[in-house]
Amino acid sequence: MADGADLSFVHLGISVQHIVKTFSIGGISFAYYGLIIGIGMIAGLLVAQSDARRRGQDPEMYLDFAIYGIIFAILGARIYYVIFQWGYYKEHLAEIINLRNGGLAIYGGVIAGIVTLVIFARKRKQSFFSLGDTACLGLLTGQIIGRWGNFVNCEAFGGYTDSLFAMRIRRAIVNENMISPELLDHLITENGIEYIQVHPTFLYESLWNLALLLFLLWYRKRKRFTGEIVWLYLAGYGIGRAWIEGLRTDSLLIPGTSVAVSQVLSLAAAAVALCILVGHNSKKTGESEEN
Repeated sequence: MADGADLSFVHLGISVQHIVKTFSIGGISFAYYGLIIGIGMIAGLLVAQSDARRRGQDPEMYLDFAIYGIIFAILGARIYYVIFQWGYYKEHLAEIINLRNGGLAIYGGVIAGIVTLVIFARKRKQSFFSLGDTACLGLLTGQIIGRWGNFVNCEAFGGYTDSLFAMRIRRAIVNENMISPELLDHLITENGIEYIQVHPTFLYESLWNLALLLFLLWYRKRKRFTGEIVWLYLAGYGIGRAWIEGLRTDSLLIPGTSVAVSQVLSLAAAAVALCILVGHNSKKTGESEEN
């Protein structure tokens, strides 16, 4: 590990000497977290519009949706996070609107985005699932990029590991609430500096989503029914997120339990999606046999 580096992937020989969380323009400070999220949103919109052109749809329709979808997705992601961290925010109400240090829960954004798309599709007299098949590709793109905002904020990591992708972070730049007793038991001290060594779960999720996106881009020309891409997204993302969430130390928990709410939602979404995919396939198989 480079001497005094803020962060490193110890077995890959990759180090970041100083993690910079903000930058300034004209004397105004901005968070890299927000910039990365914004880049992810723009990239997601471009991917969705590209797929819309391929399908013969009006790409401007997805821009119109994005204007509403992005706003409500951010609100939903924040509200979801605050609800499940209410123990803290009820004592720090002014912090509810402070996004500089993170605090966006993807499932809150996805739920708000789905509700917005339902309303948008009804207003435009369009099929929700037809729009969703394209919108999911944009959403995944945004998720792939957006997860790197967690890297900059040194958050969304897992428990201790010494595996190939083990990531070592200077303890002083990490929110103490995210450091589990297990990580403290494996605290590493080098040259008087304390480090935690963790699973880079933000990286796992980004790579998982990239693999899922590549699969969906390949499969989209082979889909058998409208909405299949939506259900494949929910199944694929749900399975991956359920596994990754089990590794994290900062999961939002169901109040009064030690159960991660995102893990429950992931498993439920994946189970429903798989049942629908299997059921539709069985129906098609039955119709083929009758014919």
